[in-house]
Amino acid sequence: MRTRVAGALLAVLALTVTTGCASDDGGSAEREPAGRSTTAADRVEPLADTPVPQLPVTVRSSDGRKVTVRDAERIVPLSGSLSEIVFTLGLGDRVVARDITATFAQAEKLPVVTRNHDVSAESVLSLKPDLVLAETTTGPDEAMDQIRDAGVPVLVVDPAKGLEDVGPRIGTVARALGVPAAGEELTKRSEDRIAAVRKDIPKKTDKPRVAFLYLRGTASVYLIGGKDSGATSLLEAAGAVDGGAESGLEKDFTTITTEALAKAAPDAILVMSKGLESVGGIDGLVKIPGVAQTPAGMERRVVSIEDGVLLNYGPRTDEVLKSLVDQLYGDAK
Repeated sequence: MRTRVAGALLAVLALTVTTGCASDDGGSAEREPAGRSTTAADRVEPLADTPVPQLPVTVRSSDGRKVTVRDAERIVPLSGSLSEIVFTLGLGDRVVARDITATFAQAEKLPVVTRNHDVSAESVLSLKPDLVLAETTTGPDEAMDQIRDAGVPVLVVDPAKGLEDVGPRIGTVARALGVPAAGEELTKRSEDRIAAVRKDIPKKTDKPRVAFLYLRGTASVYLIGGKDSGATSLLEAAGAVDGGAESGLEKDFTTITTEALAKAAPDAILVMSKGLESVGGIDGLVKIPGVAQTPAGMERRVVSIEDGVLLNYGPRTDEVLKSLVDQLYGDAK
């Protein structure tokens, strides 16, 4: 969620976390409460051959710093997307902690080092990392400075906003870990799989209009995605139109109104699965003012994709795209 949906959504997330985050007491690494199930399908697929990092390397961080990585035995990725890349490169056994948004099965037992999506410097440092991977949206700044001041290399990566970011992000992480060839292999695999899914999209149908809604019913948060939500590239790759962006919503997210939904006029609604659950499923979704009056609401046409992977734009984006295409077109394929 955090990595593609920039600042405004991060603030929303901080207000809506009620389960699954580390507690606020103590300074050591914390674990999620038990009880959250992970489906067998929610896994990453590492490369067949495990690469051996060739270090040291010096790489340029997105914050303008030059970062020298001498060891990569203890890695802390501070976003679900970055965790996914490290594990898929075949280096998951070196990851010693995770951000709350890393929800795939191989990472679920790792200690969580974020609190309400803010990094706990004490939790990170307690794990004695060789390298911390972060994004430009990772914070607070004080925590990141504390990690750097402790002598830990911190590589900052630009957040993903669309399909074109898949390869560059994989390459950046792979170079920092001293496995550039594995990065090239994973980039090719990812791009080939995305291309294969796109070939299967029906060519003779009108482009469906899709509105991306961010929902957290427990906190009464109901937002519609606009131009900068992060969903536009994915929807366009699926042969659809981003209804929110097309209707003139320039911001990343805007509070849902009947007028905004009417302008978006979606034929289908895209949601994160936990968001849909939080409003009581489709029955609850259509009770949100304005939803039932849209073509999507009248047809109860909803596309639901797991929160932790929807906007990652990483090694599993082909799976996300395939799920989106399958749900959008169904028997028309």
